[in-house]
Amino acid sequence: MNYWLVKSEPFVFSYDTLVAEGKSMWEGVRNYQARNNLRAMKEGDLVLFYHSNEGLEVVGIAQVITEHYPDPTAEKGDWSVVDLAPFRKLNKTVTLKAVKATPELQNIGLVRNPRLSVMPLEEAEFQKILEMGETDI
Repeated sequence: MNYWLVKSEPFVFSYDTLVAEGKSMWEGVRNYQARNNLRAMKEGDLVLFYHSNEGLEVVGIAQVITEHYPDPTAEKGDWSVVDLAPFRKLNKTVTLKAVKATPELQNIGLVRNPRLSVMPLEEAEFQKILEMGETDI
């Protein structure tokens, strides 16, 4: 299993919206590195859901339910999407400030490359954020 983090502005698409809809196509990614990360996602992988711009916090866990396929919203270019479903809301949100203050998380994309919207995590990094969020899987 692989572990990931995706970012979304909650006023555009929040974790609560994902829960309400039951699943969602993760579309609109127009960055090659993020696209390649989407293409590396496998069914069953777990994904931390981060609210960007507003909140600046990890709020929940999603799961990849469909591996990559062409993005139907792309007017041109070679872009991909995956389908995500809600897995579990964190018991306690994990703020960006807390992530940046945690030595074990200094190498994650959220700290090193904050503009990237889809990023891989090591299992230990994923587990550390779950621990900070007082959440078990």
